[in-house]
Amino acid sequence: MIQTELPQIPIADGLSEGSKAFNEFKGLSFDDAIEKVANGLVSFGFKLLIAILVFYIGRFIIRKLYKMTLNVMTKRRMDASLTTFVLSLIKMVLYFILIITIIGILGIETSSFLAIFASAGVAIGMALSGTLQNFAGGVLILLLKPYKVGDYIEAQGYAGTVKSIQLFHTVINTVDNKAIIIPNGGLSTGTINNFSLENYRRVDWTICLSYDTDLEAAKRTLLEMVDADERIVKKYIEDDMKFREEQALEKERELHPEILEHQEEVKPQHWWNHLFPRLKKRKKVIHQSLTEDVEMNAAIPVKVERKPFVGLNEMADSSINLVVRAWTHSSNYWGVYFDMNERFFTELPKKGFSFPFPQLDVHFDGNVIRPQ
Repeated sequence: MIQTELPQIPIADGLSEGSKAFNEFKGLSFDDAIEKVANGLVSFGFKLLIAILVFYIGRFIIRKLYKMTLNVMTKRRMDASLTTFVLSLIKMVLYFILIITIIGILGIETSSFLAIFASAGVAIGMALSGTLQNFAGGVLILLLKPYKVGDYIEAQGYAGTVKSIQLFHTVINTVDNKAIIIPNGGLSTGTINNFSLENYRRVDWTICLSYDTDLEAAKRTLLEMVDADERIVKKYIEDDMKFREEQALEKERELHPEILEHQEEVKPQHWWNHLFPRLKKRKKVIHQSLTEDVEMNAAIPVKVERKPFVGLNEMADSSINLVVRAWTHSSNYWGVYFDMNERFFTELPKKGFSFPFPQLDVHFDGNVIRPQ
């Protein structure tokens, strides 16, 4: 016969919490038991009062932190979606810490709660890894702002105007008004071509002319045609910006003449301007001198020439290809591009220039002896 012995389980280890509490009262008289219960209730009452006090103090602190964060994000003009998410996250994390603290004050073991939440967080993170990646990408996009609503971007094989930026995805509208929803995970780690980030862009054209063209005359004609367009930067971008601002201001004054009257009102001079005119002028001269010194030491040019350029780009099989480059405001890019294309096509032939067609010249030699 084969005898099997059951493993001996220690009784103390197998007792429940209730059995342990019951064993504490063994051997005690009735009065001692009542006294022990009363002491326990008093101790628990103090812990409960402390827990309630900590709860209200913690809730007060959480509300203050919530309002401070809201004010900071509002002053910095953060995105509404990001503001709502950050505030909700802060509130949830702080209340979770407060509840764990209160549970610990009451004498309840908190390690089991933390272990449960940690394991649940790991399981949820593994199940929603792709979604969390898009979520993290959305937070980065809203914080770093590589693009904003209204920008024309090209990313993930699509190009269009940004319609909305959500926490998990970005919606763009193509030129034919199709809504494309792109996950933020790929956008935050991929390459984004933002056409609206800079105020000015360069427009390029390639003009193919025949080999009998007078090169200098062609370059001169193309420059005259480009310079004739008011939307083209003549030399400096800064001057063009100033010119555009003056035009916008003049148009606004024509529409609202009362603005001009209000701006032409003489501002009252303060008494310190009369007392210290030389000191103010001296400070201005010193500031200008320091600024010029800093720019010279940093080797930063004050202005960069952006005037139109025409040059011989390629000598192709059937034509010489001239490249035309000009700078314009980003809002005028496509208008300038298509308008100048049309002008080149219609005006260059009238000025004596021709566009060659691909051709192949074949020469026959009459002295070739053909086999009989």
